[in-house]
Amino acid sequence: MPVSGDHLVVNEIFYSVQGESTLAGRPCAFVRLTACNLRCNYCDTEYAFYEGRRMTVAEVVNQLDGYCCPLVEITGGEPLLQEGVYSLCAALLESGKEVMIETSGAVDVSRLDPRVTKIMDLKCPGSGEAGRNLWSNLSHLTARDEVKFVISDRADYEWTRAAIIEHALERRVNAVLLSPVFGRVDAASLAAWMLEDRLPARLQLQMHKYIWPPNARGV
Repeated sequence: MPVSGDHLVVNEIFYSVQGESTLAGRPCAFVRLTACNLRCNYCDTEYAFYEGRRMTVAEVVNQLDGYCCPLVEITGGEPLLQEGVYSLCAALLESGKEVMIETSGAVDVSRLDPRVTKIMDLKCPGSGEAGRNLWSNLSHLTARDEVKFVISDRADYEWTRAAIIEHALERRVNAVLLSPVFGRVDAASLAAWMLEDRLPARLQLQMHKYIWPPNARGV
């Protein structure tokens, strides 16, 4: 997918309620970029692997401005696979937007402007992609960033608990988030495990999947 630094392949742009992170519940404008280098077995956005249209950074910013929303999230797929994402971040920051980017943690994040809030989705073994985690990315996280673990089962939880402790994640970032795979893990069970261990993390549910149908696009 060769695209220059002033162009992007965009899967969808939409305005909705932020469903995850510590900003859950806030109105948010989303840019979903096309392509991903991972194939997590619970992925809920497989349509973003290939579907998309070529847009200039200016066209993307103009469409986002139409929502009159101060909060923007860039997601995917894996947004850091496209060179134009850096120009997009710069343009949005220059316009006064609060910018978030959701990344798998399998792509180097060091080039991102530190004013961009990184939501890093580290992959647990249950995803089938844990071997792709780029652990050196942790050194580029700041107190404004967040780390997310998507939990498929008890083994994923125990792996996550060990990672949080080993890397002292609660001291590196604004929040550590544990999210059950929708329809696969009971949220009450995950909550009980976290409470039993006094885990320094937040339980996170995908709010948008409870407001709208779980497979709805553009929300």
